[in-house]
Amino acid sequence: MDVHWHRRDAQNDQLQVLSGVSAVFSSLLKAVQDNPDTVRTVLVAISAFATVVTVFLPKLRTSVLKTRMKSVALERDQLRAKDRTRLATESISRHKAASQGSLRMVQRQGVRQFVEKLDLQRALADEKTLASLRTAGFRGQNALNLFLAARFGLPFLTLSLTAFWVFGMNGLIQYPTMVRILVCLIGGYVGFYAPNLYVSNAGSKRKHSIQMAWPDSLDLMLICVESGMSIEAAFKKVSEEIGVQSTALAEEFVLTNAELSFLPERRQAYENLATRTGLESVKAVVQALTQSERYGTSIGGALRVLSDESREARLNAAEKKAAALPPKLTVPMILFLLPVLFAVILGPAVIQVSAQGGLFGTALK
Repeated sequence: MDVHWHRRDAQNDQLQVLSGVSAVFSSLLKAVQDNPDTVRTVLVAISAFATVVTVFLPKLRTSVLKTRMKSVALERDQLRAKDRTRLATESISRHKAASQGSLRMVQRQGVRQFVEKLDLQRALADEKTLASLRTAGFRGQNALNLFLAARFGLPFLTLSLTAFWVFGMNGLIQYPTMVRILVCLIGGYVGFYAPNLYVSNAGSKRKHSIQMAWPDSLDLMLICVESGMSIEAAFKKVSEEIGVQSTALAEEFVLTNAELSFLPERRQAYENLATRTGLESVKAVVQALTQSERYGTSIGGALRVLSDESREARLNAAEKKAAALPPKLTVPMILFLLPVLFAVILGPAVIQVSAQGGLFGTALK
């Protein structure tokens, strides 16, 4: 019953609204019939207002557009002024850098001409030398030219300094002349071998830095690959993250990523990475990447296994060094620790025996 009464109330409300609307329309029609002049006046006013709006609205829009264009032009002029200032500052800095870099360029050209004139590359360099320079992080022809110039010039410099010390300052004057000449020759040989020693030490330090950061880089690469990144994107991301731990490894990843972009074969870029580093762990990863490129296999599992192997290899190397310490400490202990120990233990007994007359002598007075 309640629902029925509610429906009847809703219908009554709708009828009241319709009746009200019809009453309004009927009153309007009656007003139009009674006062036609008023209706005409209202229509004329509406027409005039529409005409005014139609005529002046485009002008208002144009003025707004002009204002916005002026603001945009003003902002553009400000940006241009800032760009001019920045370019002027950069041109000044470039001019200063060019004035400094021109001296470096002249020096590099002079070294290159010196090396080419004497043909030092054929006489003092081979593939092993180039590989050593790349392993130490010295790339390019300029590094090779400086290395060759150092190998050629340092022997004369060290020979001259040694001869000046031996003969000019009367060093080793108590020795025969042949011995002094031999010392001068040894000084020249030291100068000839010093660049190789420097490059070898730099390469060893660089390889150690890469070896220590390599397992962490494999973990980062595994995360990137499993998240859906390509090898290029993974190399780029790992190079950005691993640079804090090993700058050398970050440089190798950046260089490998660049070689992947322009070399005709991706396998060559991977092999270049293994050649530059000279590490077995890197060669294993390169082989896995090459097989993945050739056969389309998943690289995630291989990277996980290689990362674990790299960590185990680093742990084994640490254990090997720890196991080698006792034999190495034997000689220092015999030479330095045992004499002190004997002196501490036997010293008081020797003093007491001496104070009591000693074994064969008289007592100390």
